Amino acid sequence: MTIKNIEIVPIKPHLGLIGIVHLEFENSLYLGSIGLHRRMDGTGYRITYPTKKVGERNVAIYHPINKLLSKEIETTILQKAAEMFG
Repeated sequence: MTIKNIEIVPIKPHLGLIGIVHLEFENSLYLGSIGLHRRMDGTGYRITYPTKKVGERNVAIYHPINKLLSKEIETTILQKAAEMFG
């Protein structure tokens, strides 16, 4: 699958979180609420997938299980972040 649309919504920075990312794959799959964080050492950005707190545990709502797809998502988001935030 190819990412056809990406939107980064900037937010007021909080604990490194600087934006929320939404992706669309070939008009077939929408993934939202991906966190975009500035790295603590200032060397770039990182992403986090949404989780839900269940009792004392954080449980993943979704995340890629294929390294190729994971890398494609990360690369696409980080390129867009670099364009937006410098």
